Formats: sequence, C-alpha cells, structure tokens
Amino acid sequence: MLNYPTIDPIAISLGPLQIYWYGLMYLVGFLAAWWLGRRRAFRLGLSTDAVETLIFYCMIGVVLGGRLGYALFYGLDKLADNPFWLFKIWEGGMSFHGGFVGVLIATLVFARKQNLRFFQLTDFVAPLVPIGLGAGRIGNFINYELPGRVSEVPWAMAFPNMGPAPRHPSSLYEFALEGVVLFAVLWWFSVSPRGNGATSGLFLLLYGIFRFSVEFVRLPDPQLGFIAFGWMTMGQLLTLPMIIAGLALVAWSRYQPISIAKSAKAG
Repeated sequence: MLNYPTIDPIAISLGPLQIYWYGLMYLVGFLAAWWLGRRRAFRLGLSTDAVETLIFYCMIGVVLGGRLGYALFYGLDKLADNPFWLFKIWEGGMSFHGGFVGVLIATLVFARKQNLRFFQLTDFVAPLVPIGLGAGRIGNFINYELPGRVSEVPWAMAFPNMGPAPRHPSSLYEFALEGVVLFAVLWWFSVSPRGNGATSGLFLLLYGIFRFSVEFVRLPDPQLGFIAFGWMTMGQLLTLPMIIAGLALVAWSRYQPISIAKSAKAG
C-alpha cells in the first residue's frame, strides 16, 4: 500500500486571498488549450485572436456547464440546502458531462459567427481538451476527491478521512487515461486530414470507454450510490450515450469530406 500524499488544497494564501490547486489545474488546462490551439489556428483559417476568443467561449462553457451539471446530476440536495453552494467552485464539484454540454454550446455559437461547420470546429477543439481533463483529475486527487473502491493492489492508498482500508487511486487512473492517453491518441490522429467528425467521434468513443471502465473501481457518489442493475453509476449512465454517439460519428465521418488546412485569416 502507498501513502496518500499530504498536499494542502490551498496552493497560495495571501491574507484573505486563497488560491486553490483545483482552480490552478483548470488554469493549466485552459492555457494548454490556448497554446495548442494557436499552433493549429491555420487549419481553420483563423487568426490567433479568433482562437483566443474560442478558448474564452469554451472557458465559460466549462465553468457554467460543469457546475450546473454537477448540481443537477450529483448535488440537488446541497443546492436545496444552500443555493450559494453553487458558486463555491474552489471546493470542487464539477461535472465533466455538464462542462461537455457547455463546450458544445460555446462551439456552436462560435462556429456560426465564423461561418464554420460545427463538426469542423469540434474536430479542432477535441485534441485541445484532454490536457485540461488530466489536470482536473490531479485537482481531484489533491482535494481527496473521487476515492476508489477498496483494493489490495500494491499501489492502493488509504484516503484521508476514509479509514485505513487501501483504495484504488481512481482519479490518477483517469488522469492517465483521459489526460495522457487521450491527448496522445487524438493529437496523433488529427495530424493527418480526416473526414469531418472523425476526431470528434474518436474523442467521444475513447473518453466514454475510459470513463465507463474506471467507474468499476471508483467509489459511487455516496449521495447516489448505484443507480441501476446494482452496479451502474451515474457516471456510466451519462457516458453510455457518448460511446454510442462516438461510434456513430466515426462511421458517419467516413462518408464526409476531408478537412484541408487553410491559410490564416487576417486580424
């Protein structure tokens, strides 16, 4: 069994100002998306300024969608007890699926303003996302969130405030799969021109498979428990449509035109 590292969730404390590691991890994700997006701006014929606007739209979508999604899917009781809890993002409590919907809305708005096809834009955005997902899972780990189920694997850890039983460090599994592996595969896959929707479909499919699999060793949310069949979690239920949509989109993309890189627009 490994020792769970003791890390203060507060990264920087300046008097009344406290900056949490969880928030910094989101900043890392947004900065990575900004930097990578600028490198590939030419693919959509966009200026770097336009890419910055796109990332800003997606930031709003992630924060609003992620928090609202968590409140709706996992935290209705907390929200009813204290409506102001919704704004305490620094304490953790963000839903990937809610943030995902928020980003889809943001990209739809941006695509219309830039006269881009929706899947053309989501194919551009998809490889920019995994670094943020991985960083967010590190934030979960520092916050002692997403504890795994009891296990005897050599790398199991006793989570703080959860007794001496060793557990799977499930947030680190998700960091490795949703962050490292997903980024490597999508970045490699998207280097070559693909049919519209192919990269987006692969993102949905792989994320769905990774998340669905890790949920088997991740402790269900205590306020929900298993929600179906005595084993299915809310995360798995919300992820199933992603897997189905990913398969359909990958198949559909084979009959779509291949995106070709353009020259960057002025501005």
